[in-house]
Amino acid sequence: MTGPVIVGVDGGTGAGDALTLGRWFAETLEAPLVVAVVHPAPAALGSGRVDAEWVADRHRAARRVLDNAREELQGVRGEVDYRMVGSSSAAHGLHDLAESTGAAMLVIGSGRHATKERLLAGSTAERLLAGSACPVAIAPAGLPAPPGERRRIGVAYVDTPDGRAALNVAAAMARRTGDTLRLYTVVAEGDATLPFLVGDDAERAFLETARETYELSLHRAAESVPGVQTEWQVIAGDVVGALADLTEVDVLYCGSRGYGPARRVLLGGVSTRLVRRAGLPLVVVPRGG
Repeated sequence: MTGPVIVGVDGGTGAGDALTLGRWFAETLEAPLVVAVVHPAPAALGSGRVDAEWVADRHRAARRVLDNAREELQGVRGEVDYRMVGSSSAAHGLHDLAESTGAAMLVIGSGRHATKERLLAGSTAERLLAGSACPVAIAPAGLPAPPGERRRIGVAYVDTPDGRAALNVAAAMARRTGDTLRLYTVVAEGDATLPFLVGDDAERAFLETARETYELSLHRAAESVPGVQTEWQVIAGDVVGALADLTEVDVLYCGSRGYGPARRVLLGGVSTRLVRRAGLPLVVVPRGG
């Protein structure tokens, strides 16, 4: 993780949360902090004076957003760079900036209408999650403070390329900070329709076998990250709900393309739904991240 931590701000209510979380990541990783605001770039073919005035107004608004960010980050340790990026969309501009700087992480706030202490992915978050080359961290609305001195870093884990990518990035953070790494696999509770089809005994046997398989997978995953204090747990319940309601970790890492192919875990879409529900900072890691 040698590149900067980029915080995308837009003047919305989630900007302060993103700055708080981005500052913590930058200081923890000893990485430069880049605060970026994306404004509309002049079109190659404009319709004249009205478009030019509108673009100039958005440019001035972007400057005000950066000025507010400077005030919030007074006293921050380390290097801070403030950027205005012209682009056709916020997600596109942040993608380009991350690629050009070799960013270690992108940090954004929740959507403008996020309820207090809950994540709500806006269109920028969803588009970033669709193709970012680096991990994307999303700060929950009303984040009171960054993770404290005694932290637990959580990982939503299943033994897939996505799960291993999330584990590797989270382990690198835990190794740097000395924090405990806690791995979670969620096994859905019994489906009311399945016993009717295959019988109660077969259903119980399947669930017991699944739990044993996931326990072995978690044990092996924990052993694969030497130098890190690890704990693990298999949880029975709704996958998204169980992960979103975690209270014993300060930040949760997950893969970007679903939670795994196995029946009774989830066939996909966990990261997208988790962004909308989680009440703690969430880091979505691209495959190979």
